[in-house]
Amino acid sequence: MNLILFVAVIAVLLVLIALCEPLAERLRLPYTVLLALVGTLIGIGALLVTAGVGGELFAPAAAAILNLPIRSNVFMYLLLPTLLFQVALRLNVRRMLDDWVPIILMAIVAVIVATFVIGFALAPFTSLPLVACLMLGAIVATTDPSAVVSIFRNTSAPLRLSRIVEGESLLNDAAAIALYSFFLTFVMAGVPNPTLSDALVQFPVPILGGIAFGWIMGRASSSLMSWLDPFPRGQLSISVGLAYLTFVIGEQLVGVSGVVATVVAGLTINMLGPGRIGPGNWTYMREVWDSLAHWATSFIFVLAALLVPRLIADAELHDLFLILVVTVSAIVARALVLYGMLPLLSRFKLSPPVESPYRLAILWGGLRGAVTLALTLAVAESALVPAAVKHEVGIVATGFALVTLLVQGTTLRWLIGRLRLDRLSPLDQALSNQVIAVTLQNVREGVSRTTRRHELNSDVVRSEAKQFAERLSRSLERAEAADDTAESDRVTLGLVALGGRERDMILDAFRQQLLSDRLVEQMLSDVDRLIESTRIEGRNGYREAGRRSLNLGPRYTLAIRLHNRLGLQGLLTQLTAARFEILLNQRLILSDLHGYIDTKIRRIHGKHIADLLHEALKQREAEARKSLNGLRLQYPAYATEMERRFIRRTALRLEENEYHVFFGDGLIGREVYTKLLQTIEKARKQLAQRPRLDLAVEKAEFTRQFPLFQDMDDRQRQKLVRAFRTRYAEPGEVLVRRGDVERNVYFIASGAVEVSVGGQAYPLGRGEIFGELGLLTHRPRRGQITAITHCTMLLLDEPGFRKLLKRNEPLRQAVLETARQRGAVLEL
Repeated sequence: MNLILFVAVIAVLLVLIALCEPLAERLRLPYTVLLALVGTLIGIGALLVTAGVGGELFAPAAAAILNLPIRSNVFMYLLLPTLLFQVALRLNVRRMLDDWVPIILMAIVAVIVATFVIGFALAPFTSLPLVACLMLGAIVATTDPSAVVSIFRNTSAPLRLSRIVEGESLLNDAAAIALYSFFLTFVMAGVPNPTLSDALVQFPVPILGGIAFGWIMGRASSSLMSWLDPFPRGQLSISVGLAYLTFVIGEQLVGVSGVVATVVAGLTINMLGPGRIGPGNWTYMREVWDSLAHWATSFIFVLAALLVPRLIADAELHDLFLILVVTVSAIVARALVLYGMLPLLSRFKLSPPVESPYRLAILWGGLRGAVTLALTLAVAESALVPAAVKHEVGIVATGFALVTLLVQGTTLRWLIGRLRLDRLSPLDQALSNQVIAVTLQNVREGVSRTTRRHELNSDVVRSEAKQFAERLSRSLERAEAADDTAESDRVTLGLVALGGRERDMILDAFRQQLLSDRLVEQMLSDVDRLIESTRIEGRNGYREAGRRSLNLGPRYTLAIRLHNRLGLQGLLTQLTAARFEILLNQRLILSDLHGYIDTKIRRIHGKHIADLLHEALKQREAEARKSLNGLRLQYPAYATEMERRFIRRTALRLEENEYHVFFGDGLIGREVYTKLLQTIEKARKQLAQRPRLDLAVEKAEFTRQFPLFQDMDDRQRQKLVRAFRTRYAEPGEVLVRRGDVERNVYFIASGAVEVSVGGQAYPLGRGEIFGELGLLTHRPRRGQITAITHCTMLLLDEPGFRKLLKRNEPLRQAVLETARQRGAVLEL
């Protein structure tokens, strides 16, 4: 094909892609569906022109279109990696992990169900062997729900539902390709057929291997991007190279799923990027990837649609019947998942409840796209596949994809409207009215100040003020209609507004660089969960989500076990430092939200609702303060350093604002202004390096807190610190069981434990010790000791404790007194 003509055709397609976007909005069609329609029409037109219908004027253009090098590898290796990587880069990974069970089950089990339902439904009506029918089922099993996801995002559909559908779309491609590859070996001539045991072993390997390979590539690339932080274009280049190298190397050299590897690499960059790439560079990278993915998606649908007329040109009446069979069986298979599997997952609390209208929308929104057509092309291009299989698979798979795009795609928005999914719920409508009322009141005050300052014509001002007052009055009436709503619903409205304001304050703190890049995503994820939980469960959901954000979680449990059993403190140090920074910023943000209640929410919902919101907020504040104080007690030196750095960040922000004012007023020139900002940025980079939390160093601070150790000199304290071992415990963890023989004595540095003896229980707190008598007498314990809070304890074995008793007379006397009270005789 002539290179100049090829470039011209691509340029024309880019123009058509640009025009399709506003046209799709005007026609109220999904953008990708319109692209497929346009591509199909262009393909039909090119075939007609080459057949002599349009004369010789358009013959060169038609020939150029038909000669475009559209192969399966173009979709799989050129366009698909871009699409996969961008979606992975944009996902809210932490929130996606909340729903990993339904995502994995729908992405894998749904594909398997669809493959076998379609394959067995098709087999009685065709001469193809069963394995060829199953291969066809795998080809058409993968869905492209981009249309339904985009529509859900513009409606009041639950956010968790959109995340599940989006997560499914990322992973079901890999499952479908793996099944397709397995059944293809049965169809290809001269290729040995695998056994069932081979299949059971081989099927998970590409997926699990892709996860491992993608994670390694993502970790390595994130480190390289961190080193290139002053060069945003270099970081972008690394990310583009990562997407393609991961896909190609994974597929061709490592032998794993390139789809899974590319997705995992993108998710890894998503997780690590905010902490290793500057905020401006991170935003720049994601915006460029959005553009790349837009072009990739557009070309996928246009180029695939160009092939549709050629692939189904030889279709017969019987082929149309087979397309109908596949269409019906695909809908039935998807219905089995949506109406069978999802309710079961919801019953076991593994998936959000999905109401029937949403399930129907997802069912009808199971469009087939690029992967289906790419696999169809791969079959058509294979020299080892029999001609009859090529012909039948090409027509049926392409025809089915065309049906989903032309029938389901064009009617999806209409169905959404008929199901009333495009309307706000009563609660969201009340929230919308509240927002409008507050906004208009603020606008009125701002316009009033502007008119007074500029001395505008009084008649014009009065006329406009009258019209605006009427609009404001109507909005206040709608907002005050919330008084007819139950108190619980009005409290929910207020709490949702509070959550939204909290999210804005987190973003504002991030923009002002008061909040570390690496933690903003986690805090935003927590507040998104809080808003969603509040919408569903009201005040109880708000309270529970707030507590959940303070929970340490399974990673912290793992970190504690690694430290206690293996002496590995890296993960525990990292999580503890991050927890301190989050709690410090969260407490400050929560305290500022009280002003928002008084100035904004109270004006709409009244004093009573405002008081209830203050109460809910104070409860969250108290819980955050309690957790923060616990960390301060455990790590006083680190706490002091973190608070000092927070003050310095605030001072830098205020200093930068002053320089902006001086520059804006013309008091300093560009050169001076640039130099001052460079000084600010240098100081910020130094503060961005989180101080090292050394758990061993903190032991020295612990010993100073014990009254029994205050008279020790520095040399004695250093020896004691070296002898101490640190142990962390979670609430409910049993430290010593009844009948155990003590091997250590425990000094409680922070937290509290409960001693249960003879049916009675009493607590021990910070600064107290236990286990000393059992250690010295070697008698089995008569009671049990359990942690009732998060605890930090210092441990000494028997030789170390006896040495300490000889050097520390106050401790020796305290132990003897305890033994006397309990009737024990000690020789020290």
